[in-house]
Amino acid sequence: MSDPHRDAREFDLIERIRRRVHSRDDVVLGIGDDAALLQVPAGRWLVVAADTLNAGVHFPEDTAPADVGWKSLAVNLSDLAAMGAEPAWCTLSLSLPGGDAHWVDGFLDGFLELAHAHRVALVGGDTTRGPLSISVTVHGFVAPNRALRREAACVGDDVWVSGTLGDAAGALAQWRAGSLRDAFLRARLDRPTPRLALGAALADVANACIDVSDGLLADLAHVARASGVGARVELDRLPASDALRAAFDDATRHAWQATGGDDYELCFTAASQMREEIERIARETGTPVARIGRIEAGEGVRAVDALGAPWESAQVGYQHFA
Repeated sequence: MSDPHRDAREFDLIERIRRRVHSRDDVVLGIGDDAALLQVPAGRWLVVAADTLNAGVHFPEDTAPADVGWKSLAVNLSDLAAMGAEPAWCTLSLSLPGGDAHWVDGFLDGFLELAHAHRVALVGGDTTRGPLSISVTVHGFVAPNRALRREAACVGDDVWVSGTLGDAAGALAQWRAGSLRDAFLRARLDRPTPRLALGAALADVANACIDVSDGLLADLAHVARASGVGARVELDRLPASDALRAAFDDATRHAWQATGGDDYELCFTAASQMREEIERIARETGTPVARIGRIEAGEGVRAVDALGAPWESAQVGYQHFA
């Protein structure tokens, strides 16, 4: 039998969420019915991505609720950015150990702050009792045949990356060690920046794209495999923040940058003649970019040091608190 008190608490949480949600003109029916009704613009393709974040696996259990909310949406928007898509709607499913209204309010502070910044309407979802887990599905639009994909990298392409790499992994290492924690690095772990403006602007410029979630080398390997090519990455070209340089020695920093994961930056490839255009896009979108390597014939991804010697790390990608 169902517990009417539990049902009431669930409905209270849903209503609490519904009262704070902003809508859009293309939302015919949002939260409150069995399903949402949404109007896809004529002449656009629908782009859909979904991710689940679990406490202790995808974020430390002491993470502030607002930061959990931000990150749960950000990692999904990053997938849309990697496709060159414009975000529109999302759904949210929350598994909670209890009906903690204070935690939900904090979570919504971060989630809706990012949603409002990118005109994303929360249109439905679910709440249930269980271990803390957040599942988000995002929906966006792209013009037909203009989506960035993993399978179109070409031999001779430059390899680029946005932002800086290794900050989130550095923060995680500090958290695990219980050492002095750098606020900038922790913010990069808790509140990644989805590079939506850059992704959309690259739709007619880049050949292939992926977001860096499991580590640069691991994610670039997905592009190489899908495209039937190889890739060379120059370790000394990987962009690093001042905070990461200050917190770790060069060897440790390089490992975090190349394999640490959770950066949610864009790694993309483009023909060499597009360099000036990419730098213009970077300026106009306010997004730093760095050229870090080249697509080659063959297979796999190889990293080299400043002398051109092969470089290897003990790990190849993010291990999710393993």
